[in-house]
Amino acid sequence: MASMKLPDSAPSPTQDCERLSRALQGRGGADENLIVWLLGHRNAFQRKEIKETYQQLYKESIIDRLHSKLSGVLKKAMVLWMNEAPERDAMLAHEAFKRRWKRINQLQALVEIACASSPQHLMAVRRAYCSLYECSLEEDIISNVSTSLQKLLVSLVSSYRHDRVFVESNIAKSDAAKLHEAIEMKQLDNDDVVWILATRNFFQLKATFECYKQRYKVAIDQAINSSGNGDLSFTLRTVILCIESPEKHFAEIIAPLPFVIRASTVGQWNTDKDSLTRVIVTRAEIDMKKIKGEYFKMSNTNLDDVVTREVSGVYRDFLMALIGGKF
Repeated sequence: MASMKLPDSAPSPTQDCERLSRALQGRGGADENLIVWLLGHRNAFQRKEIKETYQQLYKESIIDRLHSKLSGVLKKAMVLWMNEAPERDAMLAHEAFKRRWKRINQLQALVEIACASSPQHLMAVRRAYCSLYECSLEEDIISNVSTSLQKLLVSLVSSYRHDRVFVESNIAKSDAAKLHEAIEMKQLDNDDVVWILATRNFFQLKATFECYKQRYKVAIDQAINSSGNGDLSFTLRTVILCIESPEKHFAEIIAPLPFVIRASTVGQWNTDKDSLTRVIVTRAEIDMKKIKGEYFKMSNTNLDDVVTREVSGVYRDFLMALIGGKF
């Protein structure tokens, strides 16, 4: 369920472009408030129309114009927002690869692309990645990710799952047994583990996870946690949570942020602003209402209140627009 609020009667793309052009040409700098107010209340179809119309009217990409006139985290968030979803996710994946100092949680974007979206979207991201960076997503995984994670991540991003609602109970039982054996033997990189998680459809996997819990009296993510605490186990737990409950996964990403914001150094806060931006920008038109509900269950606090209190300036206003808050 999307969270952002759209106007009852939106202006035409031409009218929006004319207002944006004026906002981007101000002598004292861009009118960031107007840009946020306008683009923060337009859905993907409307934004696409704005991009096409702006190019026709001014012979210039509005994304390039925003990139040149905005700065800091607002620029990054707005550029991501104005790109179509496949290009946006391709950019996030590429950014995760290119960070000088990689933390394992920064590779979560790859798992989210593969396991918290449709097979069709994953295919579109792969095409966009090749177009933008002249290499495949799989090639960059091999070049930039530790050997222990390569097999799993390459398998996840290169598979194509059926997205039909189809479950076979016998397969669920068999797969649960194979996963249990690998976990008990602490062989988390076992071929069966990778194959099952990368190829089974999401409905079949949910049935397998439930079967695992019923037969072995422990949730599979908890069993993996007991089997090891390295990068591979962390990534496997992320895979499982993204399949079982994407909204819970995204809520868990942003749940620690208020504490991190107050306690961290500037460099670390920049990284966590990236996480906050990624979650809100990528999920605002998908399931942000569900994420906000999960966030409240975890913290007994409204996400709107946290963003208002912990984030400042026009960046805060933009995030509030996307989550459907008041600003």
